[in-house]
Amino acid sequence: MKKSLFLFLSVICAATVFAQGLKREGGDPKLTEYWSPEPKVVTPGKTSVDAPSDAIVLFNGSNFNNWQTVKGGDIKWKLENGAMVVTGGTGNIRTKEGFGDCQLHVEWRTPAEVKGDGQGRGNSGIFLMGKYELQVLDNYNNKTYVNGQAASIYKQLPPLVNACRPPGEWQTYDVIFTAPRFYEDGTVKSQARITVLHNGILVQRDAVLLGGTQYIGVSNYEKHGDKEPIELQDHGNPTAFRNIWIRPL
Repeated sequence: MKKSLFLFLSVICAATVFAQGLKREGGDPKLTEYWSPEPKVVTPGKTSVDAPSDAIVLFNGSNFNNWQTVKGGDIKWKLENGAMVVTGGTGNIRTKEGFGDCQLHVEWRTPAEVKGDGQGRGNSGIFLMGKYELQVLDNYNNKTYVNGQAASIYKQLPPLVNACRPPGEWQTYDVIFTAPRFYEDGTVKSQARITVLHNGILVQRDAVLLGGTQYIGVSNYEKHGDKEPIELQDHGNPTAFRNIWIRPL
């Protein structure tokens, strides 16, 4: 009796599912379609690293027009063969314009002639909003503390993998950054988040930042503007940068 009841219920369920399928097939697919607003048309670059049509080109290899020192003066870094090269001792540089949520593309190169080890090899950094550092370093066969190696969020989050190319070769960072939000009293409403591809390899996956970069001590948040400059670090090494563009999101 129980077996017969089970078979009967199974047939009823199957018939119900079949009927619902027929109803869906006979419905109006337009009920789940919408046509506006249409996404903005953006023309991609000719290659995966070229700036798309809606990007702001921060450095195209010909001038420093979009950059200044942290105090607002002309920068002293070198312009060599389409790249900006750190001149040690001249200080960090930053964009004249501020940015918040963004997609950022940066190409960088550590010196082909290897000098030093650990943090002394090709050291520089990219500071989102001038405060949150994505580390630049030569970590090709070069060990250091993992939350300070290339593609780490410095002193916070190590990269998922070491994707470094040999010294002297150009490397890429592609970054999706979500700026932190603050309440009026300065407390954190939402933390900053970052996704990074290093040479096309995922190394930070929607990672939550603990706060602004600190060399000594624990990271913490301090209230700042919705848009702040991108900053590049002078750490004394002649690290080079080129093809820098950004898409505000």
